[in-house]
Amino acid sequence: MNIWKEVDANKRRSAFLVFFFVLVVIGLGWLVSNYYGNSMFLYFAVGLALFQAFLGYYGGDSLILSSSGARQITKKSDLPQLWNAVQNMSIVSGLPMPRLYVINDPAPNAFATGRDPGHASIAVTTGLLQIMDKNELEGVVAHEMSHVGNYDIRLMTIVTILISILAIISDLFIRSQLFGFGRKRENNNEGGGLIAILSIVAIVIAPIVGTLIQFAISRKREFLADADGALLTRYPAGLANALEKISRYNRPVQHASSATAHLYISNPLGDGGQEEKEPGFFSKAFSTHPPVKERIKLLREMN
Repeated sequence: MNIWKEVDANKRRSAFLVFFFVLVVIGLGWLVSNYYGNSMFLYFAVGLALFQAFLGYYGGDSLILSSSGARQITKKSDLPQLWNAVQNMSIVSGLPMPRLYVINDPAPNAFATGRDPGHASIAVTTGLLQIMDKNELEGVVAHEMSHVGNYDIRLMTIVTILISILAIISDLFIRSQLFGFGRKRENNNEGGGLIAILSIVAIVIAPIVGTLIQFAISRKREFLADADGALLTRYPAGLANALEKISRYNRPVQHASSATAHLYISNPLGDGGQEEKEPGFFSKAFSTHPPVKERIKLLREMN
């Protein structure tokens, strides 16, 4: 696996995703405008897409950290073990040291966010710090630093914001139908009926399709970050052991949500990564993370 090619690919994906989602939002706006016979919806969709894309790029990380209840650590004496682990991995990776945050939560987990390595942040829960030894903590930090270096943080922050746009437009359309807002264009010809059908179908399925794309991208990024993190520490067992400990804790992170779940090193919504049987197609498709057992197996094979 060529890491630099993956980094370049992530930068291209970020630009493509912004362009693609803006086009999708504009397309939905056009369909709804035709459905109601009012171009106001198109203008609103375009303005919302551009504003949210700008907000997501420059302020998405702050919104994510705030919603997660994260508190910034500004000096080494606050959490020396964490500070040393991040500082060491920053030196090894050649990346700027990210801002550090701690989340007061007993569930062990961590995530990285930001728009680029120069504006990156890593957040860990107090539960993670309590159960990890030095090698395991470095494994987790190396995983998150790999997300930073691979520009996953930009990609997934942008995806999070843009998926929310589709959800907002879909919700507004559905509410307008339920409460009778707006006036559907009087058009009984075949073309008008087709546009109406396309509008309803597109509005309903767009957030679902967008979320599936989000999950698929997230799962691939987790495998890559595991591999890169193991290369940084040169001790794959550290991250493997950390994932095993995290997977045994079967309680959700209190401030995590479906919108931010894909950012965490392990699913923060409560399944603990414990699979009693091989997950099926639909289970995998709607999962933010690859199976923990599969990730641990691949790490063990790197030793």
